[in-house]
Amino acid sequence: MKTETRLIEQIDYFKVAEGVWYIKDIFVNIYMVSNPADNSWVLIDAGLKTTAKKIRSMAAEIFGEGSKPSCIILTHGHFDHVGSLKELALEWNVPVFAHQLEFPYLTGRSSYPPPDPSVGGGLMARMAWAFPNKPINMEGLLTPMPAFGEVPFLQEWRYYLTPGHAPGHISLFRSHDKVLIAGDAILTTKMESVFSVMFQAKVLSGPPKYFTYDWEQARASVNLLWMLEPEIIASGHGRPMKGHEMRLSLNELDSEFDKLAIPRHGRYVENPARVNATGVTYIPPKRFPVKTVVFAGVVLLAACSLLLLKKNKKKKQRPVYY
Repeated sequence: MKTETRLIEQIDYFKVAEGVWYIKDIFVNIYMVSNPADNSWVLIDAGLKTTAKKIRSMAAEIFGEGSKPSCIILTHGHFDHVGSLKELALEWNVPVFAHQLEFPYLTGRSSYPPPDPSVGGGLMARMAWAFPNKPINMEGLLTPMPAFGEVPFLQEWRYYLTPGHAPGHISLFRSHDKVLIAGDAILTTKMESVFSVMFQAKVLSGPPKYFTYDWEQARASVNLLWMLEPEIIASGHGRPMKGHEMRLSLNELDSEFDKLAIPRHGRYVENPARVNATGVTYIPPKRFPVKTVVFAGVVLLAACSLLLLKKNKKKKQRPVYY
């Protein structure tokens, strides 16, 4: 894809499509979308705690110094999408919209299901135990997304509920040019791999394995987005993808979801977490990969054998009295 790039205080941002821009901070993307009717704009997601300064600079370059959005819209509330949310919402004094099912995790009432480092796939997955799943508290600053798919301040767009990775996860779609802002429901890189994340390797894939709590819902969400027949996919992680290559990859992901997206083992693979409007109601017990269990068994057997060997050696060395 040919993109336009600007340098703002040594920060690159990219044009995805008409009126849509994004910037990457470390490993996560945030988006700005303009409303052509009045040249206002909306911020989609708020990145990490380090992202606020980059967002301000990007907004000043595109929309003018001192510009602020009409609102902030969240695809979901995981730590890497809300890091700068409170700072910017208070500074700009603008509403924050999220799906109602995300409210427990944005108002301090419930933690997300814990990440699962046993899913495999790379170093990012193995480090997932360190990723926070605690809620933030935006009580009094949140507004639920409107019913029937309307997107606040963006009349050309619709949103779709796409759970599985997060209970109230949404994706946004503009029908006239088929631009999809997919959040983490579909990624354009392999999020489990540090190499793919750091070098932005283009690989269309399902949601991050280590934070996806319900794979049946995740499959249904990918199928819903596939049926929209997007021409451009802009996700929460990775560079936007478009054209024939993207369409082939999306068809394959939808038809081969179990093989391509679902990990071979993991805490939530066969036993999803359960959630409702109040938050998480059930978390399955941890499950360990067969290799881990076998390794632990071998270590335990070796330790027992060593202790037995030492015990027998002591018996042989015991003095005999006549």
